[in-house]
Amino acid sequence: MSSVEATEAKPQTRAASYRWLILAACWASFTLTSIDRSTWGPASVFVGENLAVPIAGLGAFATAYYVGYVVTNVWSGFASDAFGGRIVLTISLLGAGVTMMLFGSVTSAAVGIAVQAVVGFFAGADYAAGIRLIVSWFKSKDLGLALGIFTTATSIGTAVANLVVPALITASGWRTSYLLFGAISVVLAIALFFTLRPGPLLAERRQMVKGSFKRDAVGLVRNSNLLLTCLGGFGAFWGLYGFVTWANALMIKGKGVSPVTAGLVVAIAAFAAIAAKPVIGWVCDRFFGGARKIPSIVLLAVFTALLMVFGALDTPTAFLWAAPFLGFAAYGWSPLLVSLVPRIVPGTVSGSASGVANGIWQLGSVSAPLVVGAVFAASHSFESAFLALAAGPVVGLVILFFVRERRAEQTVQSAEKETA
Repeated sequence: MSSVEATEAKPQTRAASYRWLILAACWASFTLTSIDRSTWGPASVFVGENLAVPIAGLGAFATAYYVGYVVTNVWSGFASDAFGGRIVLTISLLGAGVTMMLFGSVTSAAVGIAVQAVVGFFAGADYAAGIRLIVSWFKSKDLGLALGIFTTATSIGTAVANLVVPALITASGWRTSYLLFGAISVVLAIALFFTLRPGPLLAERRQMVKGSFKRDAVGLVRNSNLLLTCLGGFGAFWGLYGFVTWANALMIKGKGVSPVTAGLVVAIAAFAAIAAKPVIGWVCDRFFGGARKIPSIVLLAVFTALLMVFGALDTPTAFLWAAPFLGFAAYGWSPLLVSLVPRIVPGTVSGSASGVANGIWQLGSVSAPLVVGAVFAASHSFESAFLALAAGPVVGLVILFFVRERRAEQTVQSAEKETA
C-alpha cells in the first residue's frame, strides 16, 4: 500500500469505527426511553392502588403517554432533518428523564396522567433523531443490521423494566423506579450531547439533492407506499404495545399470576426479541435482497396466531413456555418496517418520514390500552382481551400486502439520480 493510500485509509477506518459508537449511543438513548415507557406495565397495578384508580382506568395513563409520544414523533422528524439528530435526541432524553422523576413524585391521578403525557412528548422525539443519525453513518447494504440492533432497544427496555421494577417495588415502592430511571436518563443525555455528530453519508446526500428538501417533504403526502406502511404499522403496534402495556395486569388480575412471575414472562418475551431483531434484519439484507414487506407479513401472521394461543393459556408455566415464541414474532417485524421507510422515500426526508410513520404507528399504541381495558372490564375475560389485541396485526398484514416495495425503491433511486 502506498503512503497516499495509507493516509486515505486511516480516516475511513476511523469513520467505520466511529459509526458503531454512534449506533451504540443512539441505541442507549432509545433503550432508556423504552425503559421509561415500559416501567408502566409492571408498576401500573401498584400506581393504581396508591392513587385510587380502578383497573379499567389504568389504560388512561398509558394512552396519555402515547398521545404525547405521537404528537412529538411528527415534528421531531422534521426537526431532526432541519437541525440535526444530536440536538433533538439530547432534548428528548433530558426532558424524558426530568419528567420521569416528576411522575415519581405525583400524588393524584389527574396530575399523573398529565405528567405521563409530557413524558411521552419528550420520549417520542428520540426515535426519529436516532434513525436520522444512523442513516447518516450506515450505507443501505448495512442498514438492516444497524436498525435491527437499534430497535433491540425497545425489547431490552421492556426486559429491564419487567425484571428490575417488580424488585424495586417490593423493596421500596413504585416511585423508586421512576426516580432511578429518570436520573439515569438525565446523565446519559448530557453525555450524548458531547458524543454525537452527523455522518458523511448525510453530507453527501444533502449535496446530491441540494435544494430538494421542501419538494421531497411535500411529496410525502402523495407517497401511497408510505401511507400504506404507516397504516400497516398501526395494526402491528396495536398488538405489540397493547401486549406490553396490559400483559402484566391481565396475568395478575385475570389469572392470579404473581407480579414477579408476570414480569418474568414479559421479560422473556423481550429477551427473545433482542436476538430476533438483528438476526432478522441481517438475514433480509443478505438473502432477500433487503426485502422487508413479505417477511413482515409472515411475522405478523405468526404474531396474531400466538396472541390467540397466549390468551387461551391458564398457568404460569404455560405463560413462561409461550413467552419466547411470542416475543420473537411480536417484535421481529419491527426492524423490517423501520428500515422499509428509508427505502421508499428520498434521503433528504428520511428523518421526517420516519417520524411521521412512527407517529401513526403509535396511534395503535394509544388506542390499544383503552380498548383492551374496556374489553377486559366488560367481559372479565382474559381470552377476549387477547383477541382484541390480535385484531391489530391481522389488519396490519392485510394492508401491507398492497405496498409496492421494489417499485417505490426504484422510483426513489431514479429521482435522486436525475436530481444529481
